[in-house]
Amino acid sequence: MLALKEKDKVVAQMLLTSGTCARCILRFCGVTLQSPYGLPYKDLICELREFLALDIDEELRLENDTEADGPPNKKIRCEDTEEGSCDQRGGNAANLLQLDGNVSPPNDHSRTCNVCLGILQEFSDADFVKRHAAWLLVKQEMGKQGLSLQKEDIIQIKEAYKWITHPMFADALGVQVDPKSEFEVSVVYAHPETDGDCHFLATKCPDCFKATKNKLSVFTRMAVVKALEKIKEEDFLKQFPCLPSSPETRCDVLEIQCSHAAIFVAGRYNKYSRNLPQTPWIIDGERKMDSSVEELILEPLMAVFKADSFNFSSSGREDVDVRTLGKGRPFAVELVNPRKVKFTTKDIKEIQQEINHSSDKIKVRDLQVVTRDAVGHMKEGEEEKTKCYSALIWTEKFIQREDIAFLDDMKELKLDQKTPLRVLHRRPLAVRVRIIHTMRTEYVDEHHFRLYLKTQAGTYIKEFVHGDFGRTQPNIGSLMKTTADILQLDVESVDVDWPPPLND
Repeated sequence: MLALKEKDKVVAQMLLTSGTCARCILRFCGVTLQSPYGLPYKDLICELREFLALDIDEELRLENDTEADGPPNKKIRCEDTEEGSCDQRGGNAANLLQLDGNVSPPNDHSRTCNVCLGILQEFSDADFVKRHAAWLLVKQEMGKQGLSLQKEDIIQIKEAYKWITHPMFADALGVQVDPKSEFEVSVVYAHPETDGDCHFLATKCPDCFKATKNKLSVFTRMAVVKALEKIKEEDFLKQFPCLPSSPETRCDVLEIQCSHAAIFVAGRYNKYSRNLPQTPWIIDGERKMDSSVEELILEPLMAVFKADSFNFSSSGREDVDVRTLGKGRPFAVELVNPRKVKFTTKDIKEIQQEINHSSDKIKVRDLQVVTRDAVGHMKEGEEEKTKCYSALIWTEKFIQREDIAFLDDMKELKLDQKTPLRVLHRRPLAVRVRIIHTMRTEYVDEHHFRLYLKTQAGTYIKEFVHGDFGRTQPNIGSLMKTTADILQLDVESVDVDWPPPLND
């Protein structure tokens, strides 16, 4: 049985007659039972047609009950038939569906599905633009029936794909398929016919398709998903029919890749150099610095794990001339398709020692293997977390201890920070409200003092000192009624309780 309910009939019939394949109909009706997806297609379409014909059976029965000499209807099942046909009952299922003047014969397996582009007909991957149009129409129809439909209610194509193919792999290889296995098989598909759809999304949501140095194309899966979440329904419907028509071609298989699931390594790093960027500093193809924090950490990791590539992330970043002291800054590394995957605690500790012995510019602590989900903790509460700094400040006017003492009493000072001039080339122009929670001063001499700050994450400390030509208000210069500048800056702590500390 298909596990479809009475409420699903209107949506199922609408999708079937518009060119949607049987497996996508199950997805949009929220069928989570795996077995129907694996049925041979001719059995599945026959079951679906019989399910939809029940409404017509009921109408015919009622009509016949009003005619004294009318023979009763005989219900039959679709068995041992050719694909796309059913046993007759005064006409096949397609003819029965044609009793409704608005309904045409349902599609068969030779017609390309207008939702998955033949993906579940051919057991391949997803196309998100076409799926979005189908979702809009199904949502409208569900609304007419007083029912709600959320995107999470729809079974994802990749889930249906796995339900269909896992038994096949098990039979072909003679092994049990574990859905949670770390060995992954990726099938890559292309559908040139829908390239224009991506370009349309890019015109409506340009901020979702930003070029980066690590991606060959801006039209990534996540970029398309983000655009579909953002685009207005009325804009989408101006470009795409709802439901979409069947495409002329199906997806083509580009390649099949076998890989190991990524391994994630996390820790904290200290940076002791004022001449070391966090990531490689390359401008217009020219390297500006010999190395970086990222490279010093990654070189030993890549050599041991033998991964194809990596993704480095951290809890914020410091400027090239800023040191990171204290317990260090949390970071995480995603090692893509590693060849070596089993490590003991001792092995990881040896890697940490190798990193620390390779340079006196950085030091790593608490190095450990973590899960993908655990990495998300590093970014949680990005706006709410705090950081502590120490800054050596110069003032134009002569100062005494009493001239800076008032800063010690300031609490929860609110700043309006316009995007600094030095980062305006890579960050959008905006005014961000940031909080200086506490300040503590330490007098040095008539033109210098040290300032210790605890601030909201994301506060531009240098701009808070010199004002950035008035773009940060208030600032140390305006508070002291003089010109001020910052000579040295250190990150004293990044207040994120992750990753968990280890006993060395």
